[in-house]
Amino acid sequence: MRIRVLSAVLLCCATGALLGCQPNDTAKPPAPSFTLPSVPAVPTAGRTPDDKPSAAERKKVPSFVGMGLQSAQDTAQAQGFYALTSHDALGRDRMQVLDRNWKVCSQNVAAGTTVPTDTTLDFGAVKLEETCPAKEETAPSTAAGKMPDFTGKSVKAARAALDSGTSITVKDASPQERWVLVESNWQVCTQSPAAGSALNGRPVAFTAVKFGESCP
Repeated sequence: MRIRVLSAVLLCCATGALLGCQPNDTAKPPAPSFTLPSVPAVPTAGRTPDDKPSAAERKKVPSFVGMGLQSAQDTAQAQGFYALTSHDALGRDRMQVLDRNWKVCSQNVAAGTTVPTDTTLDFGAVKLEETCPAKEETAPSTAAGKMPDFTGKSVKAARAALDSGTSITVKDASPQERWVLVESNWQVCTQSPAAGSALNGRPVAFTAVKFGESCP
């Protein structure tokens, strides 16, 4: 009997000691604290973070009139001018697709003028076999809401001057009844409504012949 009681007491003591050594399941170890190292800002190549963009360099604009359009563009870029554009000096709204086939008639910034190199240079040009106009043709304007006089203008320029929603028909004025495909190569002979008439969304009709031909 004493042996059983002693065994029970020893068993209880061992169990209590074991339970007393177990960690508390509800207690969580403190999270480790650390600080990320700061990363210094990397400046843009050639500049420090406090630098401000420098103003564009100023240079004199060369004379481009008489040069081939491609040569004019190459010369401008060699001088640091990279904002370049060009337009049809005859007002026909043609695109200068092959620059070597065009020559410069005018420039928007006079030769010898000192300007920032980020200034846009615009060249008025005609094809090599054409003669530069004494005065550049300007696109007709419909700002007053009235029909301009498109006679002699290219069909493409006339279409561009009208509102994009305008209904337009174009027919060959000659008896050949050809398709008017490349509109910058055709000039207006007649128009309806007449010049000076109020547009008010009215449909517009043109007859035309190719440049170099005479209107009937």
